[in-house]
Amino acid sequence: MAKKSDLLDVLSEVKTRVQDKLGIVDFPMPQFIIIGSQSVGKSRLIESMAGEQFNFISGTLGSRRPTVLEFRNVETATESKWYILDPATNHWEHYPTQQVMQIVGNSHNSLGMSVSADPIYVRIESNKCVDMQIVDLPGYRSYAADDAGRKLADQIERLNGGFLNDTRNVVLCVEEAGDAANLSSLRRVAEADPQFKRSILIRNKLDKYYGDLDGTNVNKWLEGMGDLPKNLKKFALTLPHWTDGQPPPKRLAELREDMSRQDLNKFAALGTTKGYLDMVGFNNFARYMEKRTEKMFVEAIGPVLAKLRDLDMSMGTREEELRDELEHSDPTQVISTVRACGMSFANCLTHVMEGVIRSDINRVPLDDELRDFHSYHQKLGEADDFPQLPSEDLGSLEDYIEYLRGYIKVPAFEVAINGGAQFTRLMFEVETFLRFSEIGIETKKRDVLQSFGISMGSVTWSDVVVKLLNHDAHLPLQKRVAYVGARVKWFFQQQKDPIVQFMKGLKGSPDEKLYSVLYTKHAKLIEENQTIRKLVFETYDSVVERQLNQFLDLFKSTLKATFSNPWVFLKKTTAKLEDDMGDECLLPSLDDTKARIPKEIQSRTGIERTVAKWLGDVPMEPHKIDEAVDQVQLLVLKVYSHIRSQVCDQVELFCESFFKLPLLRRLEEDMNKIELSAVDMEGYKVRRERLQKDAMANNYGHKEVKDCLRILSNFQLKSMSSSV
Repeated sequence: MAKKSDLLDVLSEVKTRVQDKLGIVDFPMPQFIIIGSQSVGKSRLIESMAGEQFNFISGTLGSRRPTVLEFRNVETATESKWYILDPATNHWEHYPTQQVMQIVGNSHNSLGMSVSADPIYVRIESNKCVDMQIVDLPGYRSYAADDAGRKLADQIERLNGGFLNDTRNVVLCVEEAGDAANLSSLRRVAEADPQFKRSILIRNKLDKYYGDLDGTNVNKWLEGMGDLPKNLKKFALTLPHWTDGQPPPKRLAELREDMSRQDLNKFAALGTTKGYLDMVGFNNFARYMEKRTEKMFVEAIGPVLAKLRDLDMSMGTREEELRDELEHSDPTQVISTVRACGMSFANCLTHVMEGVIRSDINRVPLDDELRDFHSYHQKLGEADDFPQLPSEDLGSLEDYIEYLRGYIKVPAFEVAINGGAQFTRLMFEVETFLRFSEIGIETKKRDVLQSFGISMGSVTWSDVVVKLLNHDAHLPLQKRVAYVGARVKWFFQQQKDPIVQFMKGLKGSPDEKLYSVLYTKHAKLIEENQTIRKLVFETYDSVVERQLNQFLDLFKSTLKATFSNPWVFLKKTTAKLEDDMGDECLLPSLDDTKARIPKEIQSRTGIERTVAKWLGDVPMEPHKIDEAVDQVQLLVLKVYSHIRSQVCDQVELFCESFFKLPLLRRLEEDMNKIELSAVDMEGYKVRRERLQKDAMANNYGHKEVKDCLRILSNFQLKSMSSSV
């Protein structure tokens, strides 16, 4: 087994380089922290560990930041050596003892009436010190004379609380020996470590209480007279002390031995049992601490190596990612990179519309979808651009939602879906919305007469019906078509995040080889590069907006054409399916085709003959004008109803033809035309500079991790070989 001091040196170096210098807070490195109120002997305990007297010149306010003290026992040393860790070079710099005291004191005094979590590192090499490392925390203030003092005391409470709550830290709690029921620092420890699994109590100034002890109570007193938990590891000891204002009568290391021997002799004379006697004196405490330190650090080698390997892997991956992004952010390739990301995004929209089982972003049931849609447009102030409800008789959106759920029973109403499945459900909902359309105003007698012109015989009843339909009958449908367009537009706007998730989720999935390897890289660029994300999303939104306008224009033109000549639209289909499929498949002959065509042309005039009959029944005589008006009004309603049904039947076809398909087909083309503005170029420049800094920091950290991994692995191999 390697020397204990070598183990401490190696792990201490790893901790300093990785945890403290790189700021990796979840590094599995244990450490001792020492806490206590002012004047309980915390500083004298540290001096005893060092084996010599020293005093950090911290002024009247005491320490205000953590002081990390590394004690290394060097048997061959003839004098102690003191070092300060230079944070810039990460090297230990040797200084005279008095200068070290001054440097440490200045680091505390520079904080004034505040505290800092940034530690200062001190190392002592001596043949008198113990082998261990501790973190000395600022002492708790029991009294503050003014607001500034109280504020400082609160800051120290918070600073120390952070260390106490860190489960990697083993707490050395220093209290004055005496009434075990009134230990203020131990109460703070109990809040962070209620089972005292990582806490050690040091009861100082033991000699002050010699007179309170005798053979009947000494064991109970060491146990705490019932006021201390039995599972709490505890020691009672007397640290070196002498008359104030006088120099120490001996060297501190000699006084430390004298006090430890005095404690042991006194308690042995009182008849203390062996188990309790091991809790008395500095030497027993020091032996325990060295064993505990070695055990903790030996157990830490495995987790530390595992963490270093994880860091090595993650930093290596990050190094590759940053290198790739820096290449893509080259000023000569900026536009091509943005366009490539946009084209991958456009291609993946098709895959999302085809349905992606793993996609879980923006999945919603229909009721939440409708609420989100209406809330979105109300916030934008666009609530008046289209009807909010399909009918004024529906009192609220919730009434419409309940109608869709309970009466219409929209398929997959309660299911949270996105992508193509959501679009199919959307088509069902907008068709229902569209079917609520009715002629907005009643056709009056005056309107019918106005449509005749100068005489009763100048136009036919067919012309009158067309005029009436073309006047205002198409407006209700047109308004509801605006709702359909807004719903489809909003649907596509909600697919941006599912598209990026699909692209990013391909890596490592079973489907990875089915798609372009660029999808994952481009997804990462879109996600992390705000300029690329902004340009791709803005282009996507602009294309969706363009398709909405084209959809509305085409639908509007279709409605105008339909109501301008409704008789053409009312022709029935010429297709006909027989009930019997037949026994065999035969291509028709030329004679069969010639015979079929007249039959199909004649079959599509069915509704025309019906309408012609209705028109023929409308009286033309002037004295029957009231009867004629009633029949024309009824005819207008019947024709409008038929047109509405036809339009609603085809609404999915219109959405597919005028919106979805043009969007899917032309989006990639638009992405390939993305241009960067001067503002975008500046944003890209800033992004590249930040990437370069991130790459430098990551490369530096990766080198530190690799060095630490090499050092610790070599140490482990050396230890294994020496133990064979």
